[in-house]
Amino acid sequence: QVLLVESGGGSAQAGGSLRLSCAASGYTYGRGWFRQAPGKEREAVACIYSGDGSTYYADGVKGRFTISQDNAKNTMYLQMNDLKPEDTAVYYCAAGRPLRWDVTFEYRWWGQGIQVTVSS
Repeated sequence: QVLLVESGGGSAQAGGSLRLSCAASGYTYGRGWFRQAPGKEREAVACIYSGDGSTYYADGVKGRFTISQDNAKNTMYLQMNDLKPEDTAVYYCAAGRPLRWDVTFEYRWWGQGIQVTVSS
C-alpha cells in the first residue's frame, strides 16, 4: 500500500503559476498527475518514471507544466506556469507501474485530489 498526499493547490489568475507536490509513503515505479474538471472525464496531465526520470506530457500542457521528482523524499512535483482558466480542475496524484502513462487504470494508487482554480 502506498499513500499519496497532494499539496500546493489553490487559486491563481490567468498567466500565473502554482506548484503541486505529491508525497508518497514509499517508492513507486512511475507517478503521474491527472485532472478532472466538473462534468468532464479524468485526463492525464503528466507522468514521470522514477528510474530514468523520463517524462511525458499531455499536449495541452507542454511547454507550460513541468513534472519533476525528488526520489530521496519520494516526492513528485508539478510546476504549472502560464495557467489558463481551462486548467481549472481537481488534480490527482497517481502511482504504480504504468505501461501506458496516460491511462487511469494503469495506476494502482491515487491521492485524494486537490483543487486548482484559475480565474481570467
